[in-house]
Amino acid sequence: MELRAGQVAVVTGAASGIGLAMARRFAAEGLKVVLADVDEGALEKAAAGLREDGAVVHARVVDVGEREEVVALAEETYERFGAVHVLCNNAGVGSGAEGRMWEHDPNDWKWAFAVNVWGVFHGVQAFVPRMLAGGEPGHIVNTSSGDGGIAPLPTASVYAVTKAAVVTMTESLYAHLRAEHARVGASVLFPGPHMLRTGLWESHRNRPDRYAKQKPRRTPYRSLDQWEAAMKEAGKDVRFTPVEEVADFVADGIRADRFWLLPDSEHSDAQIRARSRSMLDRADPAYLENFILD
Repeated sequence: MELRAGQVAVVTGAASGIGLAMARRFAAEGLKVVLADVDEGALEKAAAGLREDGAVVHARVVDVGEREEVVALAEETYERFGAVHVLCNNAGVGSGAEGRMWEHDPNDWKWAFAVNVWGVFHGVQAFVPRMLAGGEPGHIVNTSSGDGGIAPLPTASVYAVTKAAVVTMTESLYAHLRAEHARVGASVLFPGPHMLRTGLWESHRNRPDRYAKQKPRRTPYRSLDQWEAAMKEAGKDVRFTPVEEVADFVADGIRADRFWLLPDSEHSDAQIRARSRSMLDRADPAYLENFILD
């Protein structure tokens, strides 16, 4: 799909991180951008910054876990701009779950699924029928993660399960769009190839009361800076991919109508091969050994 000035891009989780980088990238191409995020203050700041750069911007506070709010976003977007050409279902949260899976707070699962899985589906259901009816070329990008989308990350099992679900949902969406001979394509994004400086580590600050933990955490939440410091103290090198590179990768992928937005990475390739080999050999998942906790 060609990206052209005057088209409209909708991005959820757009107030910071990958979402804001994608919005800036689309705006640089001359697209009108619709920003959706649950963090009102950060959203207003992001929208103001884009407007200062000359972009046409509409911003709306949206909790993607609530279907009615995403439907309202779609209705408002079509009333204002009349079309949507790019939809990035990017909003995501970490769960903050602790301990073994059977010890997890059920609300950790409910919140992560509401945003990371239901949020993607709500975006698909609210926008895709309108995009198809418009008859114009379009593209949907759903943000997954290597942590779950490629191989399970048992130390963050709730998050990993939700990101695995996004891959399967996007594969199904791709097949359904092809069956309709639609001019709308679909991609699943694996941001990277390295760590990213995003607000995911602090997503608990926006956790709705309805998904509040039923019992206090045993340990404090750890910030990205704290995690990075601990890795360096342990002698482990930590590399980061700028979010701007991810946004460029997305724009290139949309132009190429590429389904797998998976950056080159020896680590990811090794995970994919190891998991596939385990399945083909009907063998135990030895590739998980490095993540098994004592």
